[in-house]
Order: sequence, then structure tokens, then C-alpha cells
Amino acid sequence: MAEVKRYNLEGKETGSVTLSDDLFAREVKPHVVHEVFVAQLANGRSLISSTKDRSEVRGGGKKPWKQKGTGRARHGSRRSPIWVGGGITFGPTLNRVFGKKVNKKMRKEALRMVLSDKVNNDVFIAVDEMRFDDTKTKQAAKMRAALPGANATALIVLTKEEREAARAVENLPKTEAISAESLNVRDLLKFTYVIASEAAIERMQKTYSK
Repeated sequence: MAEVKRYNLEGKETGSVTLSDDLFAREVKPHVVHEVFVAQLANGRSLISSTKDRSEVRGGGKKPWKQKGTGRARHGSRRSPIWVGGGITFGPTLNRVFGKKVNKKMRKEALRMVLSDKVNNDVFIAVDEMRFDDTKTKQAAKMRAALPGANATALIVLTKEEREAARAVENLPKTEAISAESLNVRDLLKFTYVIASEAAIERMQKTYSK
């Protein structure tokens, strides 16, 4: 069974936490993590750019000039892509689909791999509990300064019972909070350190273990 050091909010070591091998000791396969990460980015992509093709451009119902006898090239519509103000050929539309399908089993396995990698690289930090005397940023800042990785980015994992701590964290630089039931590969890779209370670790093991 894997173990990590346990700290209190003052940064003092108070023991260790035993982690489930099923969640925190998986073999890391980069290609699996990459596939899930790319799929998550693609599924979260929003469609912004949009152009109109010749069937959507206003006007052009009348032939610009007669077919023969003018000496000019023949044209059938002002909506043609070669006209100024005409439709756009092969332009971006709102019908594009960027989403990628990843099955639930692979998504959970990639999550386990990333958590295992955090433990292997000593950037998974366990704390006794994630509760502050008040929800001011000052309290959370003291915690970050006392724990390892004070100058690095950190994702703080909370249970529903600890959600008040998220208010103290939200204004900290390089730091974000997330629910233990909402972990995902993109957010775990975005931050160097993961900080979780014992209660959050238990919730993670219950939610994501096989």
C-alpha cells in the first residue's frame, strides 16, 4: 500500500496516510492519459466562428445581367463566393463537431494514472482536515505557505462538508478548489500539486476505485 506524509494546516507533519493501490498505484500509460485529456479539451470547446455559405447570404435572387451580349463573364447570382458580399466557401460554421468519445472505463483509468503519478512524484499532499476558523483568504494563504510546493500551482480537493474552504481559496494565486466527486484529468494535469484532506481522500477512493 502506498503512503504519503500527512500535515496539519500549519505545515507540521502529523503522521502518514495509507492510500489505496487501486487508485494511487496504477501503471501510468501516457497514451491513455493523452487521449482522455485531448477528448476533454475537445468536448469543452465552444463554437464561436461562423460564416454563411451562398444559400444563407441575403439577396442574389435576380441574375446580375443577361447571359449573352454584354461582353462580360456570365453570372447567375450575386451570392456566389467570387463576389464581394457573397457566400464563403468552406468557412467555419456552427454545425462543426469537435467532440471525441471516450468510454467511462478509460476516463476513470486515466484519472487513476494521473493521481498515481502525483504520488510517485511526491506532489500529492495529505492534510488532517480542510477547515479554517473563517473563510478569509488570509487563512488559506498561510496554509499554502506552510505546506510543500508553496510557490507552485495547487489543486485543493474538498468534500461537500468542506466546501466553505473553497471561499478562502478562490482568491489565492495559482490555486483552485474542486470537489472530490468532480475530479478530472484536465484539472489534475493543469496543477503541479494536489492537496487533499483525509476525508477527501476517502471520498476519492470510494468514488474512483474499481
